[in-house]
Amino acid sequence: MKQLFYLFIAVLFLGLSACNTAPKKEGDVKEGEAEVKAEAVAAPNTLTDQEKAEGWILMFDGETTNGWREYDAEVFPDTGWHIENGTLACENSGNGEAGFGGDIIFDKQFTNFHFKVEWMIEEGGNSGIFYLARELEGKKIWYTAPEYQILDNFGTHIDNTLGKDGNRRAGSLYDLIPPDPQNAKGPMEWNSAEIISYEGTIAYKMNGETTLEFHLWTPEWKEMIANSKFPDFNPDFADVAKTGYIGLQDHGHAVWFRNIKIREL
Repeated sequence: MKQLFYLFIAVLFLGLSACNTAPKKEGDVKEGEAEVKAEAVAAPNTLTDQEKAEGWILMFDGETTNGWREYDAEVFPDTGWHIENGTLACENSGNGEAGFGGDIIFDKQFTNFHFKVEWMIEEGGNSGIFYLARELEGKKIWYTAPEYQILDNFGTHIDNTLGKDGNRRAGSLYDLIPPDPQNAKGPMEWNSAEIISYEGTIAYKMNGETTLEFHLWTPEWKEMIANSKFPDFNPDFADVAKTGYIGLQDHGHAVWFRNIKIREL
C-alpha cells in the first residue's frame, strides 16, 4: 500500500513540473515584458521615452499639418496634400509629374541633424526629400537643395532606366550618387529613410542600412556637381547652405509619410 502511495506522489510531482516548464503560449507575456515591448515599438507618430531623452522632435503628429507650410508661401497648401489615416499624404495629380499642391517644408531650419521618416509610394511613383534648402523667391526647392530620392524601383517610372548606375532610384542622392545596397521595398510598402548631416558630412540610410555617404563643399563634391546636369539649372548648386529647410516633394504622384522626426546634433 505504501508503495502505491509513493508512486502516486512521484507521478503528481512530475506532472506539476511539466506544467511549470511548458512553453508559453502566444500572448502569454509577463507584465514587465509587455511594458518593454510597448516602449520598444511605439505607436505611429509618437516618441518613446528614450527618444525624448535623446532630444528627438516629432515633426508630424498624425492629425494636423502643424509646423508645415508650402515652400515659398506662408500657409499649408489647400490642394494636393491631406491627412490620411495618420499619414501626411500627397495626392496623384493625374498630370504626370506636375503636382498641384506644391512642395512643403517644415517651418524651422536645421544645420547638424539626424532626420528620420517612413515613406510609401504608389505604383510607378516618384517623390523626394530635400534638406539644407534655401527659400529663394521665384525658384523651386530643388534649385538649391540636395535630394534623397523616393521612387517605385519596381515599376515603369522612367527614372528606373535613366541616370547612371541607379543614381535616380530610391535612396540615391538624386542623379548624383546611387545607393548601395539598393534595398527599397515595392510600391505600397513602407520604407524607412534617414538623413544625417554633420558639418558637411552627409549619410543616407534606407531600411536600417547605410546606403551612401558624401561630403559637401569639398573639391570632390564641386567636381561631381560640375560634371552633372545641375549647373545647367543653377551655376551655384555646389554651394549648398550650411543651414536650411527640410522639404517633401509633390512630384504629381501619390506618396505617404509618417513617423517624421528629427534630432539636432
